[in-house]
Amino acid sequence: MNRYRSHPMAFCWLSIAIFCLFPPPFSQAESPQEKLKPIQKWVTDSSASFIDIYRWFHANPELSFHEKETANRLAQLLKDAGYEVTTGIGGHGLVAILRNGAGPTVMFRTDLDALPVTEATELVYASQKKVTLEDGTPTGVMHACGHDIHMTNVVGTAQFMASHKDLWHGTLMIIGQPAEEKGEGAKAMLADKLFERFPQPDFALALHVDPTLPTGTIGYRAGYAMANVDSVDIVVKGKGGHGAYPHMTVDPIVQAAQLVMDLQTIVSREIAPSEPSVVTVGAIHGGTKHNVIGDSCHLQLTVRSYGEEVRQKLLDAIKRKANATAESFRAEMPDITVKEGTPSLFNDKSLTNSTVEILNEVLGDENVVPVDPSMGGEDFSRYGLAGVPIFMFRLGSVDAKRLARFEQLGQQPPSLHSPLYYPDAEDCLTTGVTASAAALLNLFETNSDNR
Repeated sequence: MNRYRSHPMAFCWLSIAIFCLFPPPFSQAESPQEKLKPIQKWVTDSSASFIDIYRWFHANPELSFHEKETANRLAQLLKDAGYEVTTGIGGHGLVAILRNGAGPTVMFRTDLDALPVTEATELVYASQKKVTLEDGTPTGVMHACGHDIHMTNVVGTAQFMASHKDLWHGTLMIIGQPAEEKGEGAKAMLADKLFERFPQPDFALALHVDPTLPTGTIGYRAGYAMANVDSVDIVVKGKGGHGAYPHMTVDPIVQAAQLVMDLQTIVSREIAPSEPSVVTVGAIHGGTKHNVIGDSCHLQLTVRSYGEEVRQKLLDAIKRKANATAESFRAEMPDITVKEGTPSLFNDKSLTNSTVEILNEVLGDENVVPVDPSMGGEDFSRYGLAGVPIFMFRLGSVDAKRLARFEQLGQQPPSLHSPLYYPDAEDCLTTGVTASAAALLNLFETNSDNR
């Protein structure tokens, strides 16, 4: 070291040589702003093409497990971008793979299906599609839950990643999943050996539009973000007869009415206030005529929770309350059917935090906001239960001025599943593709063996 003190230029040249041979990591060599410029420029140049893709998906919706043309269109767009595409997984599900050397495998998922909702937006590209459901009911079909945005966002992000392979190394795995609205699509793809036929990802990302957040913003939640969704059918049993002689009957409607009220004490008196949960009786069917007491009454419940322990407490309490009500009426025990549906969605905390950090750099701290957990359901959760760290973030979808107008009128904006819901697509997609591409690049970079 003494010779470098006496020859400062020699030390300078040695430092330069070391820098050239061993440059600092990508994240240190460039500022975040410099790193993200390629994304922002590409999205700006490509945003017009997103709208054409979005409008096709919006105008051509298909119901759960019937997404044939939707899947074909998505598959072709991904093939055109250079991906290896396999279709027909778990129904109309698809997997698109882009390999780019050694590195992690990262999954990015979109859902494909639409809803049996007749669109009332009056958009020029509004869905005109009509179908007849299995029970014979005619209905319109609409992307009222934003899956058209989700698919377009995945296409835009996939195109960027394919055209900028110099920025990352690893394997990108795009999932087009059917039947999210029924909570069955992820289950079907996993049952079709998704993670045996294809690499099990190291991480998985997804987004979902949010009708309450303005365009340009991202919402996030670490930990539990969406709920367990279970359905319970209860058929209470009575003894029918004339409405003028109720003492000669066992009235199932009065029994059902008491049960509805008893069920409301489960959350308020048996579950800790710190544990969010819901028991809702969504439908009740019984009786045929004013003066006839029937033999039975059918109740349909939706039950929401987060943790498995609370979930089981709720279901056990519902059965106990139903049986106790029947006993108090000296009625036959009810028929109780529980259908355990979509499991709760738990965003991996480490993955969430690292992704939020890069999103703050892309969009600014003020545009990346924490959001409350939702009692809605999402079967993206099943990939987490299969052992993959997952993170689903929310994408603001309604222009701030439009949201302000709703507030001025004292109205809530149309919710998801409303026939009046529509996103402000261009701004929504600009933010979505920018955020998604940045999140993927960050995961490939921070988890690469070459970093």
